[in-house]
Amino acid sequence: MRRRTFIAAVGGGVLASVARLRAAENGAVHRIGYLSLGSPAAEATRFNALRAGLATLGYVEGKNLVIEARWLDGGKYETLPDLAVQLLALKVDVIVTYATPGVQAAQSVTKTVPIVFTSLGDAVAVGVAASLAHPGGNATGNTYFIPELAAKRLELLKEAIPSLDGAGVLFNAGNRSTAPVLKSLQVAAQSLDIELMQFAVAEPADLADAFAAMAKKSLRAFVISEDPMLIYNIETCARLALQYRLASSGFPESALAGGFVAYGIDFLELWRHAASFVDKILKGTAVADLPVEQATKFVTVVNKKTAAAIGIEVPTSLLLRADQVIE
Repeated sequence: MRRRTFIAAVGGGVLASVARLRAAENGAVHRIGYLSLGSPAAEATRFNALRAGLATLGYVEGKNLVIEARWLDGGKYETLPDLAVQLLALKVDVIVTYATPGVQAAQSVTKTVPIVFTSLGDAVAVGVAASLAHPGGNATGNTYFIPELAAKRLELLKEAIPSLDGAGVLFNAGNRSTAPVLKSLQVAAQSLDIELMQFAVAEPADLADAFAAMAKKSLRAFVISEDPMLIYNIETCARLALQYRLASSGFPESALAGGFVAYGIDFLELWRHAASFVDKILKGTAVADLPVEQATKFVTVVNKKTAAAIGIEVPTSLLLRADQVIE
């Protein structure tokens, strides 16, 4: 184990122990398990948004709240159930996680402990919830329809590059929510008269080969599928896209990191809002009857600097609709 990782692990354990001790001294304590598909550094802003949401609802860490976190930190999705089991061993009251791999991993090890998902591509389509109004199982939270988002991203590429007749889609083969995304993209591609090519990756080490393969096919643009591994390696994706002069269309972080255009949800708002689900469950609301809520805030980001670097003149219509333009 690397020295820095060891120190972080020990330090985190000590802080958690101190927090539990102080909480016990002050009476009732709620214990929340946080199952992350990322690392503490990469996910700091989102994790802190959840903590801030809980704080506004009266939960004070070290007094009436303890958060136990387990981080995938570059590992394979197949190891997520093991991390969830570790949280269950700590007798957590609620597990907070996100994305299809995280939620399905948690559900695979418990059918009784409530699960709150901060964000999930399509809770009903992937079988996590029976319906939005009555999820029926032990999981609820925030959802958004990622297949429709993916189709919109392809439409943005066509609007920016009217002559576009071929595009790639970069996705994580290990994410089981990808199938409806690919189907939606294929339908959109046919309507836009675009030949769609698929480029699957399983880990960050695969990215270089995937981008080289796109360049070999003489593609000019690609869509990035919503996936935690790709989100947390978006700077690498943006660098490779620029290297091969590829126009990307993805989630907001992709354009902020140097990609061309993005359309998606405000993740920080969803992480903050997840605290309200936790609060209701801790106060006695049955998770099976706690409605899944749909994301309502969507943002469009255009990176003009990247557009200039890869030779794209951004249409005025797209710039006017953008919530954020990076000069």
